[in-house]
Amino acid sequence: MSDSLLVAAVVAREHAFAPYSKFKVGAALEDIDGRVHSGCNVENATYGLTVCAERVAIFKAISEGVRKFRRIAVAADTEVLTPPCGACRQILWEFCGDIEILLVNLQGKTETYRLKELFPKPFDVSYL
Repeated sequence: MSDSLLVAAVVAREHAFAPYSKFKVGAALEDIDGRVHSGCNVENATYGLTVCAERVAIFKAISEGVRKFRRIAVAADTEVLTPPCGACRQILWEFCGDIEILLVNLQGKTETYRLKELFPKPFDVSYL
């Protein structure tokens, strides 16, 4: 894997707290200045309070004052690459807009999308 953002997502995956599903996910979000903000999924016994890796990365960056982003990488140990869930797509749209999304698995298989491809009609402030 030559892209450092993909590597950062794979490394972040190792920190996942997934004792219930055993489904570990890592994310690495690159801001406009090239800094990387990582996140992993954090499960809860009630499942509904589980937070996905993408949202952890975004919320960490937002909490540090970052407001502009370039791309995000998402890593999971699946043959078919795992895109962000619906909730994460909404949060990504709200805070990042139509950013590049890189998907990777542990074998190094990758796919790249724009968020608009995965989330073609997002809800945003324009509807309010």
